[in-house]
Amino acid sequence: MIANPWLMAGGALSAAASIAHLAIIVGGPRWYDFFGAGSRMVRLAEQGSPKAAAITLLIAAVLAVWAAYAFSGAGLLPRLPLLKLGLLAISAVYVLRAFGYIPVLMATGAPVGTFAWVSSVIVLVYAVVHVLGTLALWRN
Repeated sequence: MIANPWLMAGGALSAAASIAHLAIIVGGPRWYDFFGAGSRMVRLAEQGSPKAAAITLLIAAVLAVWAAYAFSGAGLLPRLPLLKLGLLAISAVYVLRAFGYIPVLMATGAPVGTFAWVSSVIVLVYAVVHVLGTLALWRN
């Protein structure tokens, strides 16, 4: 039996996001554009710059670590160092991304398109799942 189904779901979501970032590297410039990476990243990918892939690979790695922390909190992996603190920080980042991305775009004068709204709602789901899982873990 899984001790924390919320964190199991959170781990699956973070793992899926990590895999999606790896797929973007393989998919190339059109994928960077489709997934809202921004014109600078799209240009770097079009130019064949390793910088776009390196940044995206770093994001994928961070998301993979976050998945491992969620799976650890769910009881699927051995307990990782600073588990509760790590999950609290991960949850906070997801909450900040969910609620902060659109205001940052507006403040900088960048366009707020469909991608911004859809991705913010998706990340809000990630945030809620991680917060609920982290709260359940904290209570135990």
